[in-house]
Amino acid sequence: MSKVGFVSLGCPKALVDSELILTRLSAEGYEIAKNYSDAEIVVVNTCGFIDSAVEESLNAIGEALSENGRVIVTGCLGAKTEADGVNTVLMHHPKVLAVTGPHATNEVLDAIHLNLPKPHDPFMDLVPPIGIKLTPKHYAYLKISEGCNHSCTFCIIPDMRGGLVSRNIDDVLREAQALFESGVKELLVVSQDTSAYGVDIQYRTGFWNGTPVKSRLYELSAELKKLARQHDAWVRLHYVYPYPHVDDIIPLMADFSEYGNGLLPYLDIPMQHSHPEVLKRMKRPAGGEKTLARIAAWREICPDLVIRSTFIAGFPGETEEEFLHLLEFIEQAKLDRVGCFAYSPVKGAKANDIEGALPDEIRESRRMRFMEKAEAVSVKKLGSIVGKRVRVLVDSVNSQGGVARSFADAPEIDGLVLIHPADKPSKRYRSGEFVKVNIVGSQGHDLIGQA
Repeated sequence: MSKVGFVSLGCPKALVDSELILTRLSAEGYEIAKNYSDAEIVVVNTCGFIDSAVEESLNAIGEALSENGRVIVTGCLGAKTEADGVNTVLMHHPKVLAVTGPHATNEVLDAIHLNLPKPHDPFMDLVPPIGIKLTPKHYAYLKISEGCNHSCTFCIIPDMRGGLVSRNIDDVLREAQALFESGVKELLVVSQDTSAYGVDIQYRTGFWNGTPVKSRLYELSAELKKLARQHDAWVRLHYVYPYPHVDDIIPLMADFSEYGNGLLPYLDIPMQHSHPEVLKRMKRPAGGEKTLARIAAWREICPDLVIRSTFIAGFPGETEEEFLHLLEFIEQAKLDRVGCFAYSPVKGAKANDIEGALPDEIRESRRMRFMEKAEAVSVKKLGSIVGKRVRVLVDSVNSQGGVARSFADAPEIDGLVLIHPADKPSKRYRSGEFVKVNIVGSQGHDLIGQA
């Protein structure tokens, strides 16, 4: 049996690419090795978005070369080049067997076939219908498109992954149904720009259950909600830009508290900043005031709506006044989950040419000031949940009880609900089950619950 080792880094979109490669490998009869020593070859799926991610990816490649020696590199870092046109990976690690860019499944397989021939052609039913997944069995990522049509000055993703390429809606819904039928209880919709889904294919009409359905975010959300209800599951939307048509999605979330399943009242919106001049330099859509008004309108329709976002502090040219505008925005918006990065130059990004680059210490100081303000808002909102009874999804179990998440918490990036059996020492939770708990306290970004 030919064994392939696999290292997957980066965002959920890259994780889906890894899952597809692993699925194809399993279908061809390859075995997935659990460590370097058992593998006959190793694939490293890299990230190349910011400098720290590049460093992590290069270190992972170096480790794989040191431990195994036969390495194929794919992913975003594989598409990066230096100023002289030399591939970044090959410059640092010339001994790798092959380098491809992102979403290059066929190219990766070709490189594996060349260096480790296929063992045999097994029957396709030896592979699970949902393919090979790197997530726990009870949740999975659903990628609805590739690439992005934006030209944000701090980002090089379009250069690496190309323009927007949406999947047909019937293809997406078939995958979603298969995942739910396999036991998945939470489906996380991802892309570079979820709100733009279908724009590139002019919202092409597909057919689902004999009915024509447009490849558009509203119709996709509505159909995913139906599927989730049928399987008592959750659907969570990530990377949603606050375009006007997102207004139509909010009513689909408004009845969640009544049923406890379906389309979660949760939006992951990468806002990046609030001041119009900074957003202009970033080449980002919308502005802080418009976003505030939109959020207020959404919460009128769906009071339970949870919004998470990420921001950049210390962008080139950012004045103290513009930064204070961002702090005020955070206080007014009352966002539930927030992350912030100190601006980090990315090789090849247009932001490098913007005047007014700030010293490292100012960037880091502003990031810390931002997080202090944002965390105060988040902790206050968490406190308002204490005393309520909520439905949570158990991720894992331990001797005290279980570790779970509420509808407000996406895996790995948000908080947790630490649950303990109340006067039931024999109570055992199971990973992937829904339970109702009383929230009795909070601990940092996490909540404490009792059954």
